[in-house]
Amino acid sequence: MQDGLEPYSLSLSDLSSADWLEEMQDIGTTCGFFEPLGKRHNAVFVEKGDTLLVSFESLPAIQSQSEDARPIGFDLARDNNWSCLSVICNRDTWFRDPLIYGFFDQLTDDGFFDDFDHVVFYGAGPCGYAACAFSVAAPGATVIALEPQATLDPRVTEWDDRFVHMRRTDFTDRYGYAPDMLEAAKSAYVIYDPSDRLGAMHAALFARAGVTRFRARHLGGGMQAHLTQMEVLNSLVTQASAGRLDTRAFAKLYRKRRSHALYSKKLFSVLEAQQRAAFAEAVCAYIVDNFGAPRYRRKLKTMRQNRNSPVGTAAG
Repeated sequence: MQDGLEPYSLSLSDLSSADWLEEMQDIGTTCGFFEPLGKRHNAVFVEKGDTLLVSFESLPAIQSQSEDARPIGFDLARDNNWSCLSVICNRDTWFRDPLIYGFFDQLTDDGFFDDFDHVVFYGAGPCGYAACAFSVAAPGATVIALEPQATLDPRVTEWDDRFVHMRRTDFTDRYGYAPDMLEAAKSAYVIYDPSDRLGAMHAALFARAGVTRFRARHLGGGMQAHLTQMEVLNSLVTQASAGRLDTRAFAKLYRKRRSHALYSKKLFSVLEAQQRAAFAEAVCAYIVDNFGAPRYRRKLKTMRQNRNSPVGTAAG
């Protein structure tokens, strides 16, 4: 670990995967622990405050989405002075590995979670699945999952053809069906995009007592990155951990999408595909006025010319 630097603030960019993991090992050895979990997973724990954030993350996402190549759990924990346990996969595995099961079994047996006043599980996509599934190891925890899958067992979700390469993976054994694993949670929050049909179908499987679902339209696919760029992810996790995230609070946070260029561009694409010309033109004008975007300026000019041109000519 770089001498004299706070572990949550280290810059880990421009490192190879091997060097990055070596740096994580140094951080864990110095500030908590580091535990390899087979060839595909590693866990690093940094001890700080009385609240523990358990984040599930993938190394490719960390290296592509974070400017400093830090686990997002580190950033969330730093801003709240929390301890952090980051469980990291080298690719999307949904953390379906007996070594992961044994790791959480051991943490429970050792009373690891009992040492904290509150435990928060967090993840997005496949990592959101894991946050829900493994939260059962810490009864009374709070869970925040962005566009999670409920299971990839084809007998339950055969309609989801996005992850066919995972269909031979067992989702029926321990820590398997994520919605069931939330029964011991104090509260759980599932955030999904209702316009993402398959993601919304997974979210519907989480509809049960103790789970609050929030709709984030047009943010599906990379929701974590969008919320980070909107600078609302930290507030969302903080409010959820404190039990203050309700419909009104989420709506206030989600209002920040209006200043998020990528959201506006995605909304424009949807409206353009639906041939809703007037709405698409209005959104295009908003993009031009607020974000510049020369390409959209040209689009807007063309749309206005088409609107003002005659539909046809009189018959001669």
